[in-house]
Amino acid sequence: MRPVFRSSSSLSRIRWALRNQERYNSSTFSSKSRKLLIGANQNEALVNTNTCNSTLHSRLSFSRGLSAEAVEAADAAIKLTVSSSADVNRTGPLVEYERRISDGELMTGDICQVRALKELQRLHDQLVESVDTCRLDRYNTSDKSSSRSRWFWSRIMPQSSVSPVKGLYLYGGVGTGKTMLMDLFFDQLPCTWKKQRIHFHDFMLTVHSRLQKHKGLSDPLEVVAQEIAHDAILLCLDEFMVTDVADALILNRLFGHLFSNGIILVATSNRNPDKLYEGGLQRDLFLPFIASLKERNVVHEIGSAVDYRKLTSAEKGFYFIGEDLSTLLKQKFQELIGGNVVARPQVVEVVMGRKLQVPLGAKGCAYFPFEELCDRPLGAADYFGLFKKFHTLALEGVPVFGLHNRTAAYRFVTLVDVMYENRARLLCTAEATPQELLEKIVTISDAKSMSPRTSSRSRKNDVSELCVDNELGFAKDRTISRLTEMNSKEYLEQHAITHKL
Repeated sequence: MRPVFRSSSSLSRIRWALRNQERYNSSTFSSKSRKLLIGANQNEALVNTNTCNSTLHSRLSFSRGLSAEAVEAADAAIKLTVSSSADVNRTGPLVEYERRISDGELMTGDICQVRALKELQRLHDQLVESVDTCRLDRYNTSDKSSSRSRWFWSRIMPQSSVSPVKGLYLYGGVGTGKTMLMDLFFDQLPCTWKKQRIHFHDFMLTVHSRLQKHKGLSDPLEVVAQEIAHDAILLCLDEFMVTDVADALILNRLFGHLFSNGIILVATSNRNPDKLYEGGLQRDLFLPFIASLKERNVVHEIGSAVDYRKLTSAEKGFYFIGEDLSTLLKQKFQELIGGNVVARPQVVEVVMGRKLQVPLGAKGCAYFPFEELCDRPLGAADYFGLFKKFHTLALEGVPVFGLHNRTAAYRFVTLVDVMYENRARLLCTAEATPQELLEKIVTISDAKSMSPRTSSRSRKNDVSELCVDNELGFAKDRTISRLTEMNSKEYLEQHAITHKL
């Protein structure tokens, strides 16, 4: 028999309903909460609150003893409770970003970064809600077969499992915080998820290495894609850029297979997707990949004009400008490895059995003349191999770049990218400042906008000195920015922490 309210107060009726709610919680919650729990600890409290409050609202709505005003007041109270629970229990990159600002770890929020974080937060929330559908939890998947076995059965019973969640392609100028934001997003996701964060250079090296392993199959790229998807459904690629024709020609088929295997991509880049591999050989074969990339990802530009790398405490590092500084560099190198330690030639193993000769190495520090590292046929694979063994590079004699040494400039840009990715320390002697080293490298549009000098002789000299190269001209700002940061006190402190020095 339902108790009869003796008070006309709506508030007392609500209190009565709240007290009696508890007797219904155990039966109602046990059946409903199992369906609502999504496996993420941060959402459990909110889900529990929603379940209990929906039960309360239902009881209040159908209780004839309650007035319409009481139900309305209770509904408002429920919404407030849910909102409070959401604020307390919500997690994700945007929440962590706000916490770091309040703790003084980051500068006051940049509106452009906040907009990008809202996209990352959206993706974070969608992934949490779709963890089972997207097969993100590595301990909750039934697919334990080998990649070759899956490839065999896919030949017999072709199937596609494209993710219902779109990824994110984040692009913008240098030093705007793209990598920091992606890392923020990545670190806020459960460690039990099938996720990977990797530099694009390193990712493509892994792809080519796996292709060698599966050489002989009718479609080795499909097997490679299945292996990657088996290890990581969420793939975070930093510094997405395509300069190599071998990479450009396989990306469309590779990512076609990856997306069909449920891969969700998060990528950072300096380039708008439509500008990727611009001016490259056989670019018409690359264009379908751009269309696929835009179809499977939300494309978002960080419009900030601030280069945060240049806001660090510069000129605290080991960037020495001038001629005949070899003795000084060797002295600094010896100080780092220890006065009594003798540096000797070493050999570093890189991918697919290749080896790199190190002229001098000791205590995690390597010494190279510029010509030995950037004037030889070396690439990202060699540099990644080098910095898996060494955390510090002393580089002697970095020249000013132009048309005559464009290939060396490409290698130097790649070297700086790999060092930055590995938080390596750079000691170097150079002919000029980072800005002046790459001043003669320009894009086609930059070259067209440059005012020619009055005399024909000066104009001829300008043309002969300039290196007009879209990819290199586009990359130079990133290289200048990174060299500036790598020379800062903050970067060197982070280097010491990362490598436990």
